[in-house]
Order: sequence, then structure tokens, then C-alpha cells
Amino acid sequence: MKLSKIIASLLVVATVLFAFAACKGGDTPVDTTKAADVKTEAPAADTTAGQAEVDTKTKSEGVLTYEQYIATENGKDVVIEGFLQAKYEYSEAYKNTSLYLADGDGAYFVYRYATTPEDYAKLEVGAKLRITGTKDQWSGETEVKDVTKLEVVGTDKWIADPVDVTATIGSDAVAADNNKAVVIKGAVVAASKIKDDAKEYAFLYKHDGSGAQGDDIYFNVTVGGKDYTFVVESDFFGKDSEIYKAVEALKIGDKIDIGGFLYWYNAPQVQVTSVAASK
Repeated sequence: MKLSKIIASLLVVATVLFAFAACKGGDTPVDTTKAADVKTEAPAADTTAGQAEVDTKTKSEGVLTYEQYIATENGKDVVIEGFLQAKYEYSEAYKNTSLYLADGDGAYFVYRYATTPEDYAKLEVGAKLRITGTKDQWSGETEVKDVTKLEVVGTDKWIADPVDVTATIGSDAVAADNNKAVVIKGAVVAASKIKDDAKEYAFLYKHDGSGAQGDDIYFNVTVGGKDYTFVVESDFFGKDSEIYKAVEALKIGDKIDIGGFLYWYNAPQVQVTSVAASK
């Protein structure tokens, strides 16, 4: 998936790298072993409360079902419908955003939808969208690119419950959940280290600790006896975002739940959107 083209470097720990959102750099790492308590990012609002059950499977005329979409040859034009689950921060540099959609059968990734700041602001999480574009696959990630049309369909809103992948991370078993919202529960923050530095850190600015606040921010966790690395990419979540601040507040040994969206870059990855103290 081309989202990973933005990642300057991929750090693989154990069998998989789980990618998160970003920031910029300086020189001196921060001693985070005594950081404040983990800050919890507020969960998405329940957009279906108080309304009739939402039909998440029926498609408009001319729209592909999820099964038909997956079966479509790469490079072909497609029309899909799904409920907007998340949108990346608007890129002033590229004048676009990327989107995660879902329906009752599966989930979709829409890569770099060209738009304006005004129209970006109108994209409401939970709303049903009809999107025309080209199906593509990049490093194993199935996506819609070169969007030519985006429309809001009806007034129903729906946000899917995240899939718990705690027991399946690091394995191909998560392939069925590609592009879906996922959660990893009870991850324990593990020490990060810098070459020629004996000190241990709860996170690093840049993968090698050579950055500063504003750079991509990396942190290690242990899940089920295996170690994994996550990265918050500053292109998507800047230093003033809740998630960036939540990672900066981590302490080694903290037990956390990690929320995000599963995608594929030669192996399963997670685009992280929340970090919360595990209950």
C-alpha cells in the first residue's frame, strides 16, 4: 500500500512491523521512563445510537459488492460503497487525504483522494460514501486510487466495532481483517534503545532515536511473549495530536490497548489511531 511509501524506514521486530502515525526530528532523545500517565484518546462517537438498524450490505445499482471488488482485476475501474471509518489528516503538501471505509462484508482503503480543505472538512466519519476510482494493489495492499468521484449516500451512519487481533498479530491469519478497524489489548510497553547509549527509553523520535519532537515516533511493545514495534507517522498525526501526545506519555511497563486499521505492506501492519491505558 502506497501509504508505506511515506515511511522513511521500516523497523521489523519479531515477525512484523506495526505502523502508526507520524512526527519530525531533532537530536536528543527524551528520557521517558518517568513520563506522565498514559493519556487516553477519546473513542469514536456512537453514530448509530438512537436510529434504526443500519443496512450495511445492500449496494446501489452499479456498485460492486465487497466480494466482487476483491475479485476485480487490478487496474480496472471500480465503484464501491462503504461507511467512512477514518480519514487521514489533510495534506497541504499533496492536497489530498486517504480514507478507510467498511461495510457489512469487508473494508476498503482509498489512497490519496484529491480534495480541498473545505470538502475534506465535510467528510463525516460514519457517513456512507460512493467512490469511483481504480482498483490497485501495492506490496500486498488492495486499495482504490485515482478517485474521480466521491458522493455521500443517504443519511445513515455506521461505525464498525474493532476486531480484536491480539491473538493473531504477527500471523497471516489477520489477512481476513485487512483494512478493518482493529484493537490489540494488553500490550506491555517495552524498552527502546539507542546505539552506544546504555539508557532505556519508552519511545524514540525516529527509529534510531536521532530525531526530536515532530518526527515519526516509535515505541516497542510485547504481546503474547513477542516483541513488536509501532510507529506514529507525523505526516498523519502531528506532534499536537492526541495520539502523538499519548505515545510521548508512555512509560516502560505500561499496559496499553492499541487501536488502528490493519493494512498490508509485504506483511500485516497496523496504522495506529489510538493508545489507551488497558483496563
